[in-house]
Amino acid sequence: MIRVVRGNPTPEELAAALAVVRARAAASASPVEGSVPPPEEWSDPARIARTRRPLPGPRAWARSYWPV
Repeated sequence: MIRVVRGNPTPEELAAALAVVRARAAASASPVEGSVPPPEEWSDPARIARTRRPLPGPRAWARSYWPV
């Protein structure tokens, strides 16, 4: 149930507010059959960056240059 606490909204304003609340409720509901399933873990791009790379050592800038 929705109750107006302050103000005096018009019927159009109440209808707009109710439409927003219903749309948000529908969006947070369980997914509909036929929708795209979540990606599998093996295809998740975040899995390749789960660990931090080691910090570069001394003279790392010199090793990063590859002459052409």
